[in-house]
Amino acid sequence: MLKIGYHSSHEQFKPSTLLSNVQRAEQAGFTAASCSDHFHPWTEEQGESGFAWSWLGAALQATQVPFGVVNAPGQRYHPAIIAQAAATLAELFPERFWIAVGSGQALNEHITGERWPNKAERNARLKECVDVIRALWKGETVTHKGLVTVDEARLYTLPAIKPLLIGAAVTAKTAEWVGGWADGLLTISQPPDALRKVVEAFRRGGGEGKPMYLKVQLSYDRTEERARQGAYDQWRANIFPNNMLTELRMPEQFDAAGQFVNLKEVDRMVRISADLRQHLDWLRQDLDLGFERLMLHNVNREQERFIDDFGQHVLPDLLPS
Repeated sequence: MLKIGYHSSHEQFKPSTLLSNVQRAEQAGFTAASCSDHFHPWTEEQGESGFAWSWLGAALQATQVPFGVVNAPGQRYHPAIIAQAAATLAELFPERFWIAVGSGQALNEHITGERWPNKAERNARLKECVDVIRALWKGETVTHKGLVTVDEARLYTLPAIKPLLIGAAVTAKTAEWVGGWADGLLTISQPPDALRKVVEAFRRGGGEGKPMYLKVQLSYDRTEERARQGAYDQWRANIFPNNMLTELRMPEQFDAAGQFVNLKEVDRMVRISADLRQHLDWLRQDLDLGFERLMLHNVNREQERFIDDFGQHVLPDLLPS
């Protein structure tokens, strides 16, 4: 069943504010939610980075919608700890929690002081983590020595129904790879031709028939000018190619890179419009590609207006009554 979700950006808002926002979103008609999992914000302007796993327990208790989180096991997080955290949430809130896993960004992972591996090694490490997590969810005692090390780990508290383990991918190459092992796909909105290639690659790699989720990066406000300026202020450093976004280490480096972005360039990776009909048309195009869950991230700071207006004028046209 189609679900339209509210994305909670820990980089941009305090956990208490995000909790109020997601409750407001549920009341407005949003039928799902998701959140990021960062140690640092992308930029100094964003200025926050609450701990996602503490917040998820509060948010799941305070709402009735399903939640997902985007996580990078293998460096900042040991996979056995992620397996335990996800199993606990899935036991507390049956069939309401899913986790998407990816190879991560240096911005968050470098804090351990370990070497930041290249993309091929990060992918190999991620697959090891996925195998460890799944074995632990089966109740197995796991010992593993590779790019990650696990010594006689066993989870004693397991959910009756395992959470979906979704593969996070931005490029078509990664999407094709995750198609072979993930329970589904999570990707981000991008120009239509590029997004179509990601979908086709995922299906070609083994994802045919598996669920596909899309994080929609948009900027909506009362005027086009305010929507564009809000996107520029908060998200201009996030429009660069993924191979650059994964390598920068600190928010000030993203700020430095963002100085070379002009207002019009933000449109390439953020859907900017003050016209709700335009946003509705964009979302319908996503559904035509086969996405069954759209997680809407309004990247500017005007969250209440976005939640209320989309709840009143956009969601009723997309969701079954």
